[in-house]
Parts: sequence; C-alpha cells; structure tokens
Amino acid sequence: MQLVCLDLEGVLVPEIWIEFSERTGIPELRRTTRDEPDYDKLMKFRLGLLAQHKLGLPDIQKVISTMSPMAGAKDFLDALRRDFQVIILSDTYYEFAMPLMAQLGMPTLFCHKLEADATGKVVNYHLRMPNQKKESVKRFKELNFKVIAAGDSYNDTAMLAESHAGILFHAPDNVIREFPQFGVTNTYGELRAAIHTAAARIGE
Repeated sequence: MQLVCLDLEGVLVPEIWIEFSERTGIPELRRTTRDEPDYDKLMKFRLGLLAQHKLGLPDIQKVISTMSPMAGAKDFLDALRRDFQVIILSDTYYEFAMPLMAQLGMPTLFCHKLEADATGKVVNYHLRMPNQKKESVKRFKELNFKVIAAGDSYNDTAMLAESHAGILFHAPDNVIREFPQFGVTNTYGELRAAIHTAAARIGE
C-alpha cells in the first residue's frame, strides 16, 4: 500500500505567517521554515513579536478567515486522493489550519496545537511530538506503507529523507541547493507526475 505525505503551507496553502506579516506590516514575521531550520527558535521569535505588538490568536484567525488555498491546490489534491491515501503533515496549528482544511475538502491533517489565554494572547505552543513529520513517516513504514513525501522547506527535508521517495515542490534555491538528492518540481502537474513516477519505481 502506498501513502503520500504532503506539507501544507507553501504546497497547498499560502504561508500563513507571511500573509499575517503583510496584513500587520511587521516584516520580521515573514521569516518561515524556508529561512530558519530551527523550528523552536523560529516559534519563540514569533511569539515574542506577537507579544511585543500586542497581537493574539483572534488577530491571526481573522487574517486566515480571508485566505484561500493556492490556485489549483484543491483540484490537485482531489485527483491525488483518487489514486493514493494522502495525509498532510504540517508544522502549523489546528487553530490556524481548520478553515483552510474545510476549503480543501477536509483531508487528514497531523499538526500541532497553540495555547492562548483568556484574552487571546498566544502563550505557548505544543508540538504533537518532536520531529513529527519524520516520526510519522517512520511509523507509516512500520505499518508496511510505501511512503512518498513532498514539501518545500527545511522542516520537510527529514520527512523527505525518511520516505521511500522525497520530492521538493516550489522550494527556495537555498533548500534545493542544500538537498540535491531530492527531485524538484514547481507546478502541480509536475508534482503529480513525479509522485506517479515514484510510485511506479518503489512498487506496492
């Protein structure tokens, strides 16, 4: 049995923090896992900025409510789900992602949770588990799945390396340069073709 694992932000939906950065005029919030390999460092940086500017979870959710999946993402995902089991592995948060999941037809999503106080201030974040993307792929393999994974950022590369076939999608040059072992795609047509090619290669 074959299983496809996809990243969410940058693959199916726009980067939420970048969108929030643009809406709030806080350029430092544009920093994402495409720029910073250390996720814990990145999140502490983000929470510090939110506190500094007195912004909370409702402010972020208001921006997310106006967002949509990337052009062609739902059609791509619908077609992929007809041929494969698909699970989205993301370092986003359920409190961010669910409105976008609804627009994508509610695919299965594994991600993290945020903690906010009574005023809506984000006070902490709770990882489902460390290195959850890589660890999820490990467990799927133990369940006898052949795993094909696609993502775009530093925090996806361990997942791609752990899978039977790893594919970069619309990744920045720095990630492509540092991880030449992964195939590179830039459109949904290319990604779907690469997934089918990988599936034929790794077998059932």
